[in-house]
Amino acid sequence: MTVTPSPQQAAAIAAIVEWYRHGRGQQQVFRLFGFAGTGKSTITAAAIQALGLDPMARDGGGAGGVLFAAFTGKAALVMTRKGTPASTIHSLIYRVSEATPEEIARVEKELFDLQRGLGRMASAERAFAETQIRRLELRLADIHRPTFLLNDQSRVRDADLIVLDEVSMVGPEMAADLLAFGKPILVLGDPGQLPPIKGAGAFTQAAPDVMLTEIHRQAGESAIVRLATLARQGIEIPPGAHDEHVWKLPRNAIAPAQMLRGGQVICGRNSTRLWLNSAIKAAAGFPAVYPEGRAEKIICLKNRHDLGLVNGMFVSLAEVRDEGRLAFSATVTTEDGTAIAGRHRFYKGHYDDHVRPEPDRARQDWRELRGLVETSWGYAITCHKAQGSQWENVVVYDDGLSRTAEDRARWLYTAITRAERGLVLLD
Repeated sequence: MTVTPSPQQAAAIAAIVEWYRHGRGQQQVFRLFGFAGTGKSTITAAAIQALGLDPMARDGGGAGGVLFAAFTGKAALVMTRKGTPASTIHSLIYRVSEATPEEIARVEKELFDLQRGLGRMASAERAFAETQIRRLELRLADIHRPTFLLNDQSRVRDADLIVLDEVSMVGPEMAADLLAFGKPILVLGDPGQLPPIKGAGAFTQAAPDVMLTEIHRQAGESAIVRLATLARQGIEIPPGAHDEHVWKLPRNAIAPAQMLRGGQVICGRNSTRLWLNSAIKAAAGFPAVYPEGRAEKIICLKNRHDLGLVNGMFVSLAEVRDEGRLAFSATVTTEDGTAIAGRHRFYKGHYDDHVRPEPDRARQDWRELRGLVETSWGYAITCHKAQGSQWENVVVYDDGLSRTAEDRARWLYTAITRAERGLVLLD
């Protein structure tokens, strides 16, 4: 290590090494928790080095090693950029199973035939047919959704150790599926962050094996870490300047045109995201409903591993062409500057929601949606979408998304810690 660990950090490294060498047979999961600035990643790297383990080969060949994973595609991408090749947990342990067009057609025909014949049926036969119709309607309502099955050929089978980062969003079902492989798992958690949208974090509910509380000297000098600590503790953040790059201001102090220069905008509510995006893109000179390939800010909403696109990744579009009511086509370049070969078709629905929100739009369009790339305006994103990512400069638009004081503390702490250097908190 280039940095000498503190006594608390040295004890954490020793505890991880001891668990892996002597305790992993009795305890499958080791929880290393700590708040922002406590050095979880540094400690993990040192422990892995002390154990003499190497990252597992991407192609799965050769001996075992360490597999790194995160809940979101963007978090895995950030880890990979920093030199730690990582995957999403989802892609690591699941395989997709989708209904074929033939299966969908068979269900539709069976439903149609039953509905058409109801009038000619006797009462007993009719009751049975109505039950069958309800069953088929429920099946057809969800038939467009892919089913994810546990992949018994996953690379996890050959790994010596699994390291999971950003685990606050991992729910019970995914955690149970991962544990089913029987491999030792080192989880890095921040109990101050937001839990999954539904339920609670499976790994962060239990008590940590090590809880890091000491802020690094360098991190402790950061106004961002100081504000994040206040937010986590439920202490009101004072208005004004906290250093030359970190400010708390009233919401009306910053106009949409200024937000363009302030970095990534993060908000709480989906409705806030929609109108902020509309206002900011208009201020940028992009009034059209759909992208036109003029340096607009576009974010991926779902992973498309076949194209090298991940949820939360920003992309640039060019040569945009209208393809009818539900789609447009374009060439794509990722935020890393990688050009994706060929032209690809994009779903219009998420852009239409900025003009006329429709909660059931994706369900209504499910047939045509298959195979389309799902993106949206990315000038403003929700805090849940931002988890696992960081930006040099962030504008946090605090729209009061909270049910309890604890919810508010988690939301604000998570939003603030997405910033690396500059932060404007609008309250």
